Amino acid sequence: GIKLGLPNIAIIVVLYKLGWKEAVIINVIRVLLVSILFSTVLSMLYSIAGAVLSLLAMILLKKFLSIVAVSVIGGICHNIGQITMACILLETNVIVYYLPFLLLSGTVTGIMIGAASVLLIKRIKTVKTDIWKSSTMQH
Repeated sequence: GIKLGLPNIAIIVVLYKLGWKEAVIINVIRVLLVSILFSTVLSMLYSIAGAVLSLLAMILLKKFLSIVAVSVIGGICHNIGQITMACILLETNVIVYYLPFLLLSGTVTGIMIGAASVLLIKRIKTVKTDIWKSSTMQH
């Protein structure tokens, strides 16, 4: 169950360019759409747990750490959230032994997602200004 987590690039970009409220909205929509279209209710619960813990950590640490560090912590927290949910739903803590592998993968993928996010954020000037200008020019 190790995935790169490419959609998290969008979440990080939205968090840094638009703000935490917009990141929460996009994250909720993302989890619900992916869950409805491609997974089961059980998978949705794992996704929600990972997404909530990950985004909460990223929001809290955004002002103190680099984008790559925030991404790494987000990836690690996502894995911790999923393992915690698995322990609750399966009523066992045996699955915690899988956590070191997930933490390593969360670190590696977090670095890659963070680096990609940095490149994208540098290329985007100011989203709010661009949206405002395009909407006022149409009227």
